[in-house]
Amino acid sequence: MADQKRDYYEVLGLSKSASDEEIKKAYRKLAKKYHPDMNPDDKTAEAKFKEVNEAYEILSDRDKRARYDQFGFAGVDPSFGAGAGGPGGFGFDMGDLDLGDIFGSFFGGGFGGGFGGGGRRANPSGPQKGASLRAGLTIDFMEAMAGCDKEIGLNRAENCPDCGGSGAAPGTSPEICPDCRGAGQVRMQRQTIMGSVTTVGECPRCHGRGKIVKNPCKSCGGNGQVTRHRKIKIHIPAGIDNGQTIPIRGEGSGGVNGGPAGDLLVVVSVRPDARFRREGDDLYLEQPVSFTQAALGAELQIDTIDGKVKYNLPAGTQPGAVFRLRGKGAPNVNGYGRGDQYVTVRLEVPRNLNAQQREALRAFAEAMGEEAGEDSNPMRDFFGKKKRKK
Repeated sequence: MADQKRDYYEVLGLSKSASDEEIKKAYRKLAKKYHPDMNPDDKTAEAKFKEVNEAYEILSDRDKRARYDQFGFAGVDPSFGAGAGGPGGFGFDMGDLDLGDIFGSFFGGGFGGGFGGGGRRANPSGPQKGASLRAGLTIDFMEAMAGCDKEIGLNRAENCPDCGGSGAAPGTSPEICPDCRGAGQVRMQRQTIMGSVTTVGECPRCHGRGKIVKNPCKSCGGNGQVTRHRKIKIHIPAGIDNGQTIPIRGEGSGGVNGGPAGDLLVVVSVRPDARFRREGDDLYLEQPVSFTQAALGAELQIDTIDGKVKYNLPAGTQPGAVFRLRGKGAPNVNGYGRGDQYVTVRLEVPRNLNAQQREALRAFAEAMGEEAGEDSNPMRDFFGKKKRKK
């Protein structure tokens, strides 16, 4: 009875938010723990082993897991969605067609999502690419501008060096599964509203591997893989932006059954810079200038990511004026040149003037026809203040 079963997430010791990788990891651990070959004296091991397999069969399949999360055990019952007609209602044999084939032929292939449709699965006993891994890396702004080489550490699954990934003890070899004859899949007949339906699923005896390991390797426990800590060297291209990802092919987890290794995806975080602000490939900078420099013009030293460059500030430059330095922006990470740098003029008003400086500014204000009292601002006309009436 369904109500006598334990919750599948509980069986694997997981929460409902568990990822595919966490489900796979928990299954491998428990399958190894309760495998009958590893527990010849434990009469309960076989039942627990079957319970773990059943839980994994449902939760590792996205469609089945979705139905289970929504409807519980009823959602993954073979008769789910059969309707009032009952099993065998149409009284004909479906042969080798699965439910996806049936509904696909009736509805143009648009119905398969809830019933395992959308094409047959690849043979699980064949080569499978390893899982991709993600890692984070934080670098300084100037490192991002120039490009750099970094090294990160990570744990990843690799083929066991002692058994070469076979899972069998050295000197022995896995045997072809007698139930699926090495295919990793078996056909099962079930009665539904549409009659006898043949479905294809993972072989419960070999768990889709197509082979059985009778003498497990001691180093990996028969899994064929071990976890190793590795240091990976990474080249950060010039112009990398905050949040961008660098894919490194073949540096993820090792493949299964001779499949290729997965990829390593490095997400780069760039620390903000106190001087530069980035938008796309363009950089923005505020340049402080004095009243005298703005009024008379001056040769300025402007910071860029390449160092300081000279810029001739025109006489009469107003606060907030923006000028552009072409080609002085960030490098495009794909090698398509560089952006520009935009410099905004920020006027700096002098403070704590001495007597000589105050007298000079009063003389300047009088020459401009401005009021220049003891508490007045001699540069207020520069900011558009009210001029003295003549």
